[in-house]
Amino acid sequence: MVRICIVTATRAEYGLLRPVIKGMMNDPDFEVSLVVTGMHLSPEFGLTYREIENDGIPISKKIDILLSADSPSAISKSMGLALISFGEYFSENNFDMVLLLGDRYETLAVACAAVNARIPIAHMHGGEITEGAVDDAFRHAITKMSYLHFTSTEAYRKRVIQMGENPDRVFNVGSTGIENIENVDLLSRDELSQELGMNLSKDYAVVTFHPVTLENYTAEEQINELLEAIDEFSDMSFIITKANADQDGRIINSILEKYAEDHINARVYDSLGMRRYLSALKYASMVIGNSSSGIIEAPSFRIPTVNIGDRQKGRVRADSVIDCKPQKLDIIKAMKEAVKMTESGKLYNVQNPYRGVYKTKTSKIIISTIKDFAQNNRIDLKKIFYDLDAK
Repeated sequence: MVRICIVTATRAEYGLLRPVIKGMMNDPDFEVSLVVTGMHLSPEFGLTYREIENDGIPISKKIDILLSADSPSAISKSMGLALISFGEYFSENNFDMVLLLGDRYETLAVACAAVNARIPIAHMHGGEITEGAVDDAFRHAITKMSYLHFTSTEAYRKRVIQMGENPDRVFNVGSTGIENIENVDLLSRDELSQELGMNLSKDYAVVTFHPVTLENYTAEEQINELLEAIDEFSDMSFIITKANADQDGRIINSILEKYAEDHINARVYDSLGMRRYLSALKYASMVIGNSSSGIIEAPSFRIPTVNIGDRQKGRVRADSVIDCKPQKLDIIKAMKEAVKMTESGKLYNVQNPYRGVYKTKTSKIIISTIKDFAQNNRIDLKKIFYDLDAK
């Protein structure tokens, strides 16, 4: 029996972890403890832990760490609370492994607690680059704390190895986001329209914009530039999801709520949940913003992505992604290019680089690999730095 703790703090993170969680819970060789923290437990961000419960997944522990502010000091305090709370939780439970995903500040604190408790970490989506976000540093720090690595492209696998991780512990498995698209029973357009309370009979875009956390005081200016740009497309509707609990995220959300009040063709949601979100992508004319979903999931639907600013700069991307500056005229130009891209038929040949190279589902590879290392005594926390020059 492999006793594993899986931690999730955000809606997007849970969506990517979901196939692995379900697979492990259906495997008699695993005893799974799912710990929910961060935005999941905040009324301000939609109490998204309910989505997990609605999926029939039992939550083992809720650890509340989020403060009702998004200043740098508040985020540091939340990290401190996470480190203390997870330190206590890990000391009370004898886990064989902790599974983490991504790059957020809560995840870094959890990783620190796991290292102190000498619990090996399995990490998903390491090696990626997001030059505009502080998450970039968090992600690489988590990589160095982790023992097993499951990357979403070969370029990311090579980068993790470049950071000194032994290739025998680094696996290019693709993204579970693609697995979700291929396995979740998506809503019809009419069903989606009813659930969202929007008329989706005409063209619409899905919009998500997060703060660029390595820039100072740009959130308000950039979200206003985006909204002024979409004002020029009055014949479209806009499904807008709120920003995460990052520095200045609440500034963006406040502006979005006011915008939706004044515009009949726009609606703002705390969270759509994975099924509704992927269904929204399926019928959308384009994705707009700076969310990783526009880079990872959207290309599988063969719809264009207008990727704004530097938040996702450095990520591997499909040919359907159009990069632009966070300025009104540039965004308008990119949106018009997205329309032309659809009309030209070029999107039919788009290949998603996050699909993975194996026929086996991403989640199955992750589960079988963790089981192999945990059950066959293949874990030695005394890692040796893998030096490329010495090989």
